[in-house]
Amino acid sequence: MSLMKIFDTAGSGMAAQSLRLNTVASNLANADSVSNSPDSAYRAKELLFAPTGTAEPGGMSQDSGEGTNGVRMVGVTESQQPVESHYEPGNPMADESGYVYGSNVNPVDELVNMISASRSYQNNVEVMNTTKQLMIKTIGLGS
Repeated sequence: MSLMKIFDTAGSGMAAQSLRLNTVASNLANADSVSNSPDSAYRAKELLFAPTGTAEPGGMSQDSGEGTNGVRMVGVTESQQPVESHYEPGNPMADESGYVYGSNVNPVDELVNMISASRSYQNNVEVMNTTKQLMIKTIGLGS
């Protein structure tokens, strides 16, 4: 693997973790939202990633390069956990039975995802910095 591919790999990892952090932020922002039906209640989003160079669901390869050199997002899924229902007949969002339906976002799980994504992002930054330092030292050997 050339040193330049290391930057591509770490860069795609950073982009993936950035998307993951944005998804966590969206989930946390909607954690307390309510709806008048369980079907329209906010459901936690989860991103699906795959290594670059793997086949798309249709069978076509995304990259023509040799081997895997990064990660890409291939889709978004919604959590299948049940949504919470609360009896609040005075709420303007209540259905005809007086129930409102909250999101299925688990804030503890989202905070764990946020810490994991943040640390993964930091690790990719460290990979880029280490590679840069190695390149500088290699150039210095020739002088």
